[in-house]
Amino acid sequence: MTKDKPASGAAKADDKGAKPARKETILSGMQPTGALHIGNLEGALRNWVKLQDDYWMYCCIVDLHALTADWKDPKGIKDNTFRMAVMWLSAGLDPEKCAIFVQSEVPEHSELHLIFSMLITVPTLTRLPTYAEKKEKLDSYGFLGYPVLQAADICLYNADKVPVGKDQEKHIWLANDLAKRFNNTYRKVFSEPEGLFEKYPLIIGADNRKMSKSYNNHIPLEYTEKQTEKRLKTFYTDPKKLRKGDPGNPDGCPIYLLHNIYSEKPEENIAPPCKTGELGCVDCKMMLSKNLNAALAPIRDRQAELLKDSDYVWDVLATGRDRARQRAGNVMDKVRSAMKMNYRGKKK
Repeated sequence: MTKDKPASGAAKADDKGAKPARKETILSGMQPTGALHIGNLEGALRNWVKLQDDYWMYCCIVDLHALTADWKDPKGIKDNTFRMAVMWLSAGLDPEKCAIFVQSEVPEHSELHLIFSMLITVPTLTRLPTYAEKKEKLDSYGFLGYPVLQAADICLYNADKVPVGKDQEKHIWLANDLAKRFNNTYRKVFSEPEGLFEKYPLIIGADNRKMSKSYNNHIPLEYTEKQTEKRLKTFYTDPKKLRKGDPGNPDGCPIYLLHNIYSEKPEENIAPPCKTGELGCVDCKMMLSKNLNAALAPIRDRQAELLKDSDYVWDVLATGRDRARQRAGNVMDKVRSAMKMNYRGKKK
């Protein structure tokens, strides 16, 4: 592995304003809250890797957002940020095709968040689904204003698209609305972002709920082959299929859903023998374990290399930060000018 500082590649052209008409800008982000799992891989990362060839991409590790839950004890955020960068690179994000950076290292995020907070009402924020769901546990302004910071993240790069699931549709609406409010109040600065809604595969965890770290039902990408096999053995299956020979129903079974992603022709090789009882759940899980581990092997190999070269990972984040700040700085110059707050004026 090279220890040279990563090049910015062809994507650097957008930082100077020479954005080809054929390419739009995308902003993507994740909170550094611990090890990524196969739900993150299939629900976001694989799509990002494909999109980086067709869009100008800014991939942001949103550590400021992580403070909504970890503000009392934030010391783990740095390690989680590094781990997330390793996982992103291992999954195939290319620092020559996209800017990979840490949110807090681009202070313009906080500046635009403050400005946007003047353009939104408290009742609007309290009606958003995420606030209603978690307000009993997280009642700080930081959590209430989380969607405003998210909107600032998007608009700071004049992102045209944001790749998200349909559950994030309200947050994209808010970013679009705040861009319009700013443009109408001052002058047009921002693009009006739209969601790039993809149909992601549903990844169900061991307990038959959506795979999530908070449920501890996930399969971390950092797991070894043995750990992955052990976790799969705990997965829920058809409760009526108690032993081999009992007919099963693969529809809705978390193991079969994963076979649809990681196994060849599951509708022919897995579903029929499951329904007849010929294939037992233990054997079915072992088949999945073999196929899942084979699919994750290149990611694990790349991860092992990166963990031996932490300087390279931090260099990737530093280069991404510099590119992000150049783009963000240009946008914020336009924001201050539109608001008549560019006090320094032009140099003579």
